[in-house]
Amino acid sequence: MTKKDNRLLGTLLSNFSSSMNKLFFITTLIFSLFMLFGCSTSHGQISVINTKSNPTMLAKIESHYKKWQNTPYRYGGTTLAGSDCSALVMNFFKNKLSKNLPRSAAEQAKLGIKVNTPKAGDLVFFKTGRSRSGLHVGIYYTDGKFLHASSSKGVTYSSLYESYWKKHYWMTRRITDS
Repeated sequence: MTKKDNRLLGTLLSNFSSSMNKLFFITTLIFSLFMLFGCSTSHGQISVINTKSNPTMLAKIESHYKKWQNTPYRYGGTTLAGSDCSALVMNFFKNKLSKNLPRSAAEQAKLGIKVNTPKAGDLVFFKTGRSRSGLHVGIYYTDGKFLHASSSKGVTYSSLYESYWKKHYWMTRRITDS
């Protein structure tokens, strides 16, 4: 702080007549500084840059969604009658990309390479603590949206910007050909 800032703060403090007003002012000032410069915790950071998405991949994800959109969430499920998150991802890669992925989100999290900026078709992982592994997985679509099997909504799109998903985001992995 400069001398001018110190004088201004001193003048403001001296204008308060009671110690309660001073305490209120100091508390408010400290709270304001925490709000302005406060820290946050996160499992991971994601950078979503709106780049031109691969139209072929977007069409494959949308086609997969249209087929699975009325599917309810079912832990351990792998069919249109009920599916969990890792099975939705496994079926997408098998039927749309001709790639075999492991059955569990924990095993899927070991595949490919970790990336900071997702592209359509990348896997987005969250630490939710719900399943045995505590992991949730979805397929990145575009503009911060991802396709997944939600335990409350079934197969749906959600946004990485929603507070729940932002809080639980862990990492993004790109499945490579090797």
